[in-house]
Amino acid sequence: MYTLTEDTRQVGGEHYKAMQVSPWQIIDTWPVEQRVAFYRGNCIKYLLWVGSKGEMLEDLQKAQHYIEKCIEVLNG
Repeated sequence: MYTLTEDTRQVGGEHYKAMQVSPWQIIDTWPVEQRVAFYRGNCIKYLLWVGSKGEMLEDLQKAQHYIEKCIEVLNG
């Protein structure tokens, strides 16, 4: 079930990859509409934070990662 390629990488550290169960694994059990809404919300969050917490590039990469995750979910 958990084979989406966006789940095999992490932007900004390794903390999620070290977990036995990652947040995305839980979220991916939700209905498609809820998953897409969550991933879109996080994309918006990182776009709004660009440069305010740390590296601008990293925030943009995180937003991009959520966009790519949305695309994967919508592609099934």
